[in-house]
Amino acid sequence: MSSWEGLNRRKFPRVKYPCLIVIHVDPEKSKDVVLTHTENIGIGGVCVVLKNALKMFSDLEIQLDLLDMEDPIKCHGKVVWCVQRQSTAEKKPSFYDIGIEYINIDDTSRRRLDSI
Repeated sequence: MSSWEGLNRRKFPRVKYPCLIVIHVDPEKSKDVVLTHTENIGIGGVCVVLKNALKMFSDLEIQLDLLDMEDPIKCHGKVVWCVQRQSTAEKKPSFYDIGIEYINIDDTSRRRLDSI
């Protein structure tokens, strides 16, 4: 078993569902905002792709737009894993898959996630 397969043991299943996510890396500093897309999503957390690594266990504020014509889901999150992807070309930067666990997500938002 590779180390990546070991990381794939989750409490909640994930699905490939493209949506947009805004991450406030340092909620005290409004300039530390990242807009990206999801790699996969579940009711317990989300995987995003970023150019830069995030520090393990960092507290984040996230806004998740499910592109379902409803307001974005807003909650806190915590970085629970970070894996650098293999670079496919010499001069291209490597990206990071980053797992974020939802913190204090409300029941209505969790039901919306469950429906997708």
